[in-house]
Formats: sequence, structure tokens, C-alpha cells
Amino acid sequence: MGAGSFGSIPLELIEGLRSSRHVVVFTGAGVSAESGVPTFRDALTGLWARYDPLALATPEAFQQDPDLVWGWYEWRRLRTLQASPNPAHHAIAELARRVPRLTLITQNVDDLHERAGCQDVLHLHGSLHHPRCFNCAAAFNGLLETTNEPPVEKRQSPPCCPICSGPVRPGVVWFGEALPEKAMHEAFAAASECDLLLSVGTSGAVYPAALIPSLAWQGGALVAHINPQPSSLHSVREYNLTGFAGEVLPALLDAVF
Repeated sequence: MGAGSFGSIPLELIEGLRSSRHVVVFTGAGVSAESGVPTFRDALTGLWARYDPLALATPEAFQQDPDLVWGWYEWRRLRTLQASPNPAHHAIAELARRVPRLTLITQNVDDLHERAGCQDVLHLHGSLHHPRCFNCAAAFNGLLETTNEPPVEKRQSPPCCPICSGPVRPGVVWFGEALPEKAMHEAFAAASECDLLLSVGTSGAVYPAALIPSLAWQGGALVAHINPQPSSLHSVREYNLTGFAGEVLPALLDAVF
């Protein structure tokens, strides 16, 4: 099986990236965490400390206590707005400018990739920044709160849908809900067709998104996993580049270009 570590980038990956016609970058919570965005499973603090985040991320929780769930997600959204793209985000945007085609797939619900300059990002788990009506699913385009101060942990009533007057919900995928069909179809197709896939900051534990790297190597692509801890490898076309994304990705670009 392929092997590699930060500081020792396999020649096969360097040559593969140089010659690739279609690169897929698949990112997870580890990339945003390097910008200071708490991961979903980080311990909650303050008002939220008595709640299990898994219990807040369901349609049933929103129906039972919309003010609690909306308030928690607004707190998360405001925290992401105060974060800045890190070197990993910028390296991915630069890579997109250097290769013939790049498809960026993310499990993250923030907009840090977009703020780094990436376009047409496939958000498999939705976005904190695109709420919609709980009842009729219409997009909510009203103004949401912004702040330059640390966001306050508070219950907060969700806005009402201007179309049906239903409660507006966060635009994320909750437990028990299907991934957005269009984004999932495009992500799986890109993974199956690409020449090289970079899996960055994701443990590969959340399905069906976790299938994406295997679709790539099954289709003949090279796959590199970039995480602080090495991933299990299943193919001779898989490699580990062990380290933080904000260090490994810029080093990979320097080695290739």
C-alpha cells in the first residue's frame, strides 16, 4: 500500500497532481478547526453545556423547542463569521487556479472555502448561511444578525417564512435527513471520474460522505489522506500525508508547482 508523511511527499503524488486533468478535494471538520471553528462533537460550554449537540441536530428537536435549536445554530453561525480562512483554505483555492478542473466537496457548513476564493463548492451537509422554511422549504433571504463581538449564547426565536409564515430552520442536514440529492450526485460522480483525490481533515466516519475516497480509488484515481493522524489505507493508490492541513497543503503545492 502507498505510504507517505509530511516532509516526504511520494513522487507518485507529485507527478499525479502535475498531470491530473480532474482533481477532487474532499474536506471535513479538521480544516475548519484550524481556523478556530469548533467541531460538531467538541464539548459545549456555557448555556449549551447541559445539551448534547446530537440531540439538538434533529427535526424533532426543532419542533419541540425551536428557540433553543435556532439560538444554538445562530451562535454557531456567528462564530464561523468571526473565523478567517486558514492556509489550507487558501491552498485549495490556489490549487483550483493551477489545475484544469477541480471539484471541491465539503462536509463543513461554514463559508470559509468561499471566503478563500473557491467557487461552486458542493456542501454535502448544507450551510449555516442558507436557512430555509421548516414547513415549505423555501429559501429564507431575510437579513440575519451579524456582530463583531463574541456571539451571545441565548435562546432565540427563528424568523417566519415570508411565504407560508412557518418557522425558518438552519440550512444544515440534520440527523435522520438525506443529503441534498443534487450535491451528493455531483460529488459521487466527480469522485468516480477524477484522476486524484485529496481527502483533508475528515475521519471518514460519517456516511454516505465517507464513501467518496473509496469511489475515487476504485475508479483508478490516486488518493491522499491529509490528517494529523494517519488513516487506514485500502489500496496501493492510497497515501497518508500526516500533519495539519494548513501545513501539508501549501507544502504539496510547493512540491508540485
